[in-house]
Amino acid sequence: MFNFKHEWVETNVGVMLVLVMLAISVGGLVEITPLFFIKNTVEPVKGVYPYTPLELRGRDIYQANGCFYCHSQMIRPFRDEALRYGHYSLAAESQYDHPFLWGSERQGPDLARVGGKYSNEWMVQHLISPRSVVPESIMPAFPFLEQPLAYNDIEQRMEALRDAGVPYALTPAENARNIKQFGPKIAEELYIPDAKKNLIAQARAGDYDGHPGQITQMDALVAYLQVLGTMVDFSKYPNDQFVQDR
Repeated sequence: MFNFKHEWVETNVGVMLVLVMLAISVGGLVEITPLFFIKNTVEPVKGVYPYTPLELRGRDIYQANGCFYCHSQMIRPFRDEALRYGHYSLAAESQYDHPFLWGSERQGPDLARVGGKYSNEWMVQHLISPRSVVPESIMPAFPFLEQPLAYNDIEQRMEALRDAGVPYALTPAENARNIKQFGPKIAEELYIPDAKKNLIAQARAGDYDGHPGQITQMDALVAYLQVLGTMVDFSKYPNDQFVQDR
């Protein structure tokens, strides 16, 4: 009887189409519905804040050059992953990422915890000539990152993310909210009217590319890489509680 019904469904295009659309609809709802309750599904983690203007431009450059095709930013809760890359990724770490850059494959190492692992000088040299520091690297060279950084539209970029829910502040009232949530130092970096000033100040203070007289794409990209995985104090989130053996 079951075989008869199965054959009847497969030989009736209209019925088959309705059942396929029903399956797709149910699957879509299962994936999409939780996003409407994202504030309830992402556990708050102290220390996570939106990217500064310079880091945000660095993330844009990271995306534009397709870095996420070869480097994931998602450490899974397995022991071998934790031993190699560090604490498994927390959902809260990506709560301000639009889009998230978890990735699906690794031609190179995971970068979720790369911040502070290498010096700025090492990062720059690796981007300019990968094999000069990692002989077995298959990464292409990015010497063109030493060109000047375009940041005249940084306010518009931050406003677009603000509309998507990232707590960048456009008004004094929103800035006061950020001071309460993130502290005055971080809140100052998230204040849109001062975005250009803050970007220039961070680039000059960090001098990421070793050329203090200019602000380059390299400054922005290295600033972004150096912040990855540094916001959370992972000593408060022990790996052993959830890490599994494969």
